Amino acid sequence: QVQLVESGGGLVQPGGSLRLSCAASGFTFSAYAMSWYRQAPGEKRELVALITRTGGSTTYADSVKGRFTISRDNAKNTVYLQMNSLKPEDTAVYYCNAAASSSKTYWGQGTQVTVSS
Repeated sequence: QVQLVESGGGLVQPGGSLRLSCAASGFTFSAYAMSWYRQAPGEKRELVALITRTGGSTTYADSVKGRFTISRDNAKNTVYLQMNSLKPEDTAVYYCNAAASSSKTYWGQGTQVTVSS
């Protein structure tokens, strides 16, 4: 059974940091590119960051470049999102995604991140 379980969300003040984790099971983790998406209330889900299967390449949304870092540990079947200098506009539900192709993709249940003073 495929599972993606996100953790690490919560309430943080502007300028603060959070580290999200996504633990994967039930599939060959190293064969999948991993991504973090987010969805704010009333907004479309958007790609935040992507990391290739080996971790050799990463891509970021312009809005998070220089503040967020995606990484993965294939030995632990886990992908991370380090979020620094958080802003209120980063408030959203953050979702972990695994993709091997357009027809082979999995989603986690999401974790809430709230940036507020």
